[in-house]
Amino acid sequence: MNKKLAFKRLGLALVSAATLSTIAVSIGSSHREAPLITESPKLDGTDFYMFNSYEPGRGDFVTLLANYVPLQDGFAGPNYFSLSSSAFYNIHIDNNGDAKPDITFRFKFRNKLRNLKIPAGGVNTAIPLINAGPIGPDKSDNANLNVLETYSVKMIRHGHSSTLLSDSNTGLKRFKKPVDNIGNKSIPNYSRYANSHIYTINIPGCGTGKLFVGQRREGFAVNLGEVFDLVNTNPLGPVDAEKNVLADKNITTLALEVPKECLTAKSPTIGAWTTSTKISFVKIRKHRRIVKLGPFFSQQSRLGSPLVNEVVIGLKDKNRFNASKPKNDAQFASYVTNPSFPSLLQSLFNVPAPTNFPRKDLIAAFLTGVKGLNNTGAIPSEMLRLNTGIPAIAADIQNNLGVINGDLAGFPNGRRPGDDVVDIILRVAMGRLCHPITLSNGNVLNLGLCSPAQAQVGTAPLTDGAIVSAKDFDNQFPYLRTPVAGSTN
Repeated sequence: MNKKLAFKRLGLALVSAATLSTIAVSIGSSHREAPLITESPKLDGTDFYMFNSYEPGRGDFVTLLANYVPLQDGFAGPNYFSLSSSAFYNIHIDNNGDAKPDITFRFKFRNKLRNLKIPAGGVNTAIPLINAGPIGPDKSDNANLNVLETYSVKMIRHGHSSTLLSDSNTGLKRFKKPVDNIGNKSIPNYSRYANSHIYTINIPGCGTGKLFVGQRREGFAVNLGEVFDLVNTNPLGPVDAEKNVLADKNITTLALEVPKECLTAKSPTIGAWTTSTKISFVKIRKHRRIVKLGPFFSQQSRLGSPLVNEVVIGLKDKNRFNASKPKNDAQFASYVTNPSFPSLLQSLFNVPAPTNFPRKDLIAAFLTGVKGLNNTGAIPSEMLRLNTGIPAIAADIQNNLGVINGDLAGFPNGRRPGDDVVDIILRVAMGRLCHPITLSNGNVLNLGLCSPAQAQVGTAPLTDGAIVSAKDFDNQFPYLRTPVAGSTN
């Protein structure tokens, strides 16, 4: 092989490998992405999806999926993975481009211990497990369940009103969350049991939608073990050559399907992100009695587009980013305009990083949206952006590389479960948006953000080897699949 060509290929491999190392230390899309959040796994947002619903007959809806509590093992009993009753879990929508929430869906959880007991030598003794017998197949079949998890969802129209969402069949404003997938003896038909917790809901001012909260199979795909082992893999090899090491993990999903007209304002494009907020109280002694002060609120986690806090934000600012708001993201702008890790890769491996400074391509991808696609205005703010006017594409013809492979209904125009965001972001970081994009109809799109000469490796097929696509998910709400069981006997 020509030595010059061999060195170029080696350089490309090292670029991909080092980039993957940077991503992988976070363990997934946003799993344990900042030092502080590792201390509060119940409040750790792992992934956020927003896309035009592609379930047949649901083309007028947008699906929002916020995943929390990373790296769940199905066998991790007896307490499993309930969400915190001392927190708010939020999905925020900005529909006028000011980087402030116009609509917030706020989830609040309540966990009730029933303290089930059984006779033991004439004494009724509390059981040590979360259930005393089989559960399901319907949500009302929970007499043997020791902890009841319920929740409410408040729709807040900022500056206007707030209303609790309600079950359109019963009118009730409190919903049941299914217990995690303990195993086949406890819950013989978990799929049916979980699906019975999918609600049709009344959404004030805009008709009906769907709601589900519960454990799902982890949908994020990344190759971790080999990367940690001194990048013991081939980043320029086949996109499906490696095992997805998260395939046997679960997460907890907050899922909403909402009519498009409920979320949009003057423009069809919206921005969105998810946050968790801890609620705390302080007790002090005053005049010989205990006084409780509060509540006090502190934002613990924030997530819009995937991998931003891991790959873009510097280590010293990761906690601050998690606690910040999109309207204040100008303080982090230099991490996008002058990103550190492409330059680091160049200095380490002598492979040319993109030279277009400031990085207008990354500004468009992460901070403003791309003009003509999903731009929300000039205010720099990190969030996931979706043009609801671009129709959804059926699962069987989706391209898992989204926009950079001509599928304008995919990431970074929103994010679908089957979008391979690791491969996409690897390529975008190294300048893919500087090169022409061939659309599915054959037209060629030149974004004009930078030139191909400024991103010499921008079209390299960088991959972590762990592939994901729409075929790995269901084709109907809530799309993420039945979680891995704790016991399969």
